[in-house]
Amino acid sequence: MQSLALPVPIPTTLPFNLPSRKRMLLRALLLRCPHCGGKGIFETVFTLKKQCPTCGLRTQRGEDDYFVGAYLFNLCMVEAILWVGAFSCIALTYPDTPWTLLTWVTGILMIVGCFACYPFAKTTWLAVDLSIRPLTKEELEWHSEDGAFGDRVLSHI
Repeated sequence: MQSLALPVPIPTTLPFNLPSRKRMLLRALLLRCPHCGGKGIFETVFTLKKQCPTCGLRTQRGEDDYFVGAYLFNLCMVEAILWVGAFSCIALTYPDTPWTLLTWVTGILMIVGCFACYPFAKTTWLAVDLSIRPLTKEELEWHSEDGAFGDRVLSHI
């Protein structure tokens, strides 16, 4: 018999404050909810919970393809690791650059970087999206109520 998972009740007494962009980015880099700073937004290392357990913010903001932006951020972070690593090695060892070693090390950095940066890319993308499309009190209430598309007209959707 399957048990029905009831939505986690989100406290509605929290004051609605919009954090600064800098604060949201810092919270994201600490793997916390960019909106409230709450902990525990990850189910697993690579999977965000449906909602922040503290403020009720939906981590996908009501969109199924929301994390395409996170994939882009992850790619950019990993490419930055590659460039910094490769050019540092070349600058430090030129003219006797160990090309074979450099090839292997940068390849390993790319693979490890994809996994290591992914959780940060997800929270950073959420912070950037909250900066571009600021959260409204109405939207946060909609998230907390587990609203569906079409039951309300929200400004960002």
